Amino acid sequence: MLESSRALADADEGDILLPMVEKTEEGRGPGFAERTALVTGGSRGLGAGIARKLIELGYKVAVGYRERESEARDIAGDSERTLAVKIDVADPGSVAAAFETVNAELGSVDLLVNNAGIAQEKPFLELTDAEWEHMLSVNLLGAVRTIRLALPGMCARKFGRIVNLSSIGGQWGGMNQLHYAASKAALISLTHSIAKLYSGEGITCNAIAPGLIATAMSANELETEAGRQKVAGIPAGRLGTVEEVGAAVAYLVSNEAGYVTGQTLNLNGGMLFS
Repeated sequence: MLESSRALADADEGDILLPMVEKTEEGRGPGFAERTALVTGGSRGLGAGIARKLIELGYKVAVGYRERESEARDIAGDSERTLAVKIDVADPGSVAAAFETVNAELGSVDLLVNNAGIAQEKPFLELTDAEWEHMLSVNLLGAVRTIRLALPGMCARKFGRIVNLSSIGGQWGGMNQLHYAASKAALISLTHSIAKLYSGEGITCNAIAPGLIATAMSANELETEAGRQKVAGIPAGRLGTVEEVGAAVAYLVSNEAGYVTGQTLNLNGGMLFS
């Protein structure tokens, strides 16, 4: 007996019957091997870990880079199912060109991971308008630019997964990088809005808010006294790993996460409860 028929047979009178979600191996869904993922900022740090995980799972993966082409090519390898693609999310022309390349070589983007981002340590009163504008252009508008180009194809296929990499700083504010914290908070709000608009089209949009993760980007902060105090205050007693972030993304882009949308997944070792 089919699962859907079994559910009908087991239902009591008056039960609300909902359509069954097709399940396939590891929850990745029918045709997962033909789905194309684009990971921005995929040449190092969190992005590299995410890209490696999706490649390991068998997706077609475009590893986005801005400057580190050789690193991105190393991650992509020699497979016809992977690609290193230049994408500067602060430049609309670069984003458009990257999507054209990915569409032509791997197919239309089904899974979009907005990981590219920048950080800057500087006292609030010393920040210039130009520094604020650049931070927002990369960390917020970069995601706007990629989502805007990915959505038409996702809507046409009635399937899409968007994961935005925010930060714990976007949840509890920043002391010495207010523009960074503000940009990451805005990214969470963008996540909510995209989820409200497009979840009915089979497209989920979620955010991940990492705490302190062992990457080159976090190394400078962790060398300061304030950084060392932060590590000491992590209930889990350690830094997170890029592999743990990659595993979280793998779940959010899977079929089994189809009812998870508009959420922020906290990967912070207990630093913040929400």
